[in-house]
Amino acid sequence: MNRVGNNGKHSYERKKRLRVDRIILVLAILFFIIYLINNIVNEVKNKKSNKSKLDFQKVGVISTDYNIENLPDTTISMSVIGDIMCHNTQYKDAFSNGTYDFSYVFDDIKSQIESADIAIGNLETTFAGSDIGYSSYPTFNTPENLATDLKELGIDFLSTCNNHSLDKGYVGIERTIAQLDNIGIPHTGTFNSVESSNQVVTLDVKGLKIAFLAYTYGTNGIPVPSGKDYCINLINKDKIVSDLNKAKELKPDLIVVQMHWGIEYQTAPNSEQKELADLLFQNGADIILGSHPHVLQSMEKREVTIADGTKKQGFVIYSLGNFVSGQVKAGTRQSIILNIVLTKSGKTGKINIDSVDYTPIYTFKGAHYKILDMQKTIESFNNGDTTFGSGTISTLKSELEQVKNRMGEKIE
Repeated sequence: MNRVGNNGKHSYERKKRLRVDRIILVLAILFFIIYLINNIVNEVKNKKSNKSKLDFQKVGVISTDYNIENLPDTTISMSVIGDIMCHNTQYKDAFSNGTYDFSYVFDDIKSQIESADIAIGNLETTFAGSDIGYSSYPTFNTPENLATDLKELGIDFLSTCNNHSLDKGYVGIERTIAQLDNIGIPHTGTFNSVESSNQVVTLDVKGLKIAFLAYTYGTNGIPVPSGKDYCINLINKDKIVSDLNKAKELKPDLIVVQMHWGIEYQTAPNSEQKELADLLFQNGADIILGSHPHVLQSMEKREVTIADGTKKQGFVIYSLGNFVSGQVKAGTRQSIILNIVLTKSGKTGKINIDSVDYTPIYTFKGAHYKILDMQKTIESFNNGDTTFGSGTISTLKSELEQVKNRMGEKIE
């Protein structure tokens, strides 16, 4: 009896242990399943997180605290001016009390330049130093004070690449670069080393990354110094495409190309300008800013289809004319301040050219040089301001009509 009882007891214990083992096994399986599910969920989350970071990098956003759908749009204003020249009549006019001061020339239009998020121009002279001697056409060398006054005006970026870049030789390029670097105006188109010539200049404007390139048709027959081919960007289609590819590798939001091209005093772009504009757009340029003719030429906004079939917006102005100069030929004193408004979509990262407008300006020479806002000056005269006589106002009205006929209406 005792033996049977013990066997029953042992059988009960075995069954009890089996039940416990089964429970433990079931729990272990459950925990394992939960572990697998948790890993899968985390992996999916990590993939989504990594994708978001990549997307942010593509559109130039550093922060990863927000989903891309929640990023706000970013709008910037860009002001562009034409050729910044300095003839001897200008620097003689600016000389007073043993120094040069050009700031008064810009008083009437300064607020429009400095209020822009970025202001761009073409420097068509050199700052080679007083020891070389200041000079006018045909080889320009301008008092360095002009550089400081351009900075005070609100100019944020300059092309130094044009047919007058080598007017004072390689030393002129070196000293011009040094002067601009010293006062803090970024620039491109001429270079003082191979290393700098291989770099694409970019600026951050309210979070938008803008890349800049600049080229010129030539240097007025002045040869590029032997062994220093890097010092200036001459127009060469292969080089332009190569540089645009280099710029695109930096993943900018916008590529701006400044082109010194065309024929002086012609009021319409020629076939070469149009062909180069097509090449630039098709290889990544977004905005093309033309100079050299010294008179205004047309502008247009267009839809561009690039090599992969993608469509985007592009804008070109074939010539901005002279911003300031001592020239007197027909059309050389009228110009514009070009105003471009762009928006980067917070959702897609794409750039939209919202509008392109302009302020007609005129370089007036009375007792002193002065750049006038033509419409504002005419309105002031109509309201009783006698600063300028009826003869000047009549000239401004005629020049204003010419500008409007050539440049057209606001582009939206």
